Amino acid sequence: MSDTRILFGFHAVLSRLRQHAASVQEILIDRDRIDARMKDLLGMAESAGVRLMQVERSRLDGLAGQNGRHQGVIARVIDTPMPYKDIHDILESELKEPPFFLILDGVEDPHNLGACLRVADAMGVHAVIAPKDRAVGLNATVRKVACGAAETVPFIAVTNLARTMRELKEAGVMMVGAAAEADHSLLTMTLQGPLALVLGAEGTGLRRLTAETCDALVSIPMFGSVESLNVSVASGICLYEARRQRQAVPSS
Repeated sequence: MSDTRILFGFHAVLSRLRQHAASVQEILIDRDRIDARMKDLLGMAESAGVRLMQVERSRLDGLAGQNGRHQGVIARVIDTPMPYKDIHDILESELKEPPFFLILDGVEDPHNLGACLRVADAMGVHAVIAPKDRAVGLNATVRKVACGAAETVPFIAVTNLARTMRELKEAGVMMVGAAAEADHSLLTMTLQGPLALVLGAEGTGLRRLTAETCDALVSIPMFGSVESLNVSVASGICLYEARRQRQAVPSS
């Protein structure tokens, strides 16, 4: 039997309609919200033949949970499998460029994970890798914040992060970790070949074993008064610099 779950928020629901409309079982909308944005969503759903239900806002609140900002729209969807199930699937596939990964070491805030997925999608990352334990998974809040990126970027949760990193290294993927105390600058590191950028959890950074497994550690140059950056912001800076460098060389 197929697993079903809910998506909430306009970006997440619209993204699923565009990419996998057949997987959307029904959409529940706030009966009192009739604006241009809602009308656009209704038109797309009707064109896709998706069942629509107008309900009281209180019902949406109950489905989304206490911290769920549903914006008046919730979809029940059938989980669709990603084309890649593990890192070996990606390494053995026909990529158009050297492998490009984002590894997150113990990110627990769903808003941060969602934002990391969003920037990973924008920068063409082949997969986001994270540990199964002591880290947030792909829950409804992550999917909403990701604005559809959770449906497009493979998210691979692994049992042993250090072992997975070593397997990637054996496959020729360079591990570059971000650490405030690192002596080398992100801007002087070559990031053009098979690459995994490794970032740590909010507040604590990379765990010792994760840092020791990296081939190199780099710091993000800071020119203001703040001493640290949110992990999703740091991911955006690191991924953008890697993409900038990778665009400067022809694809193999």
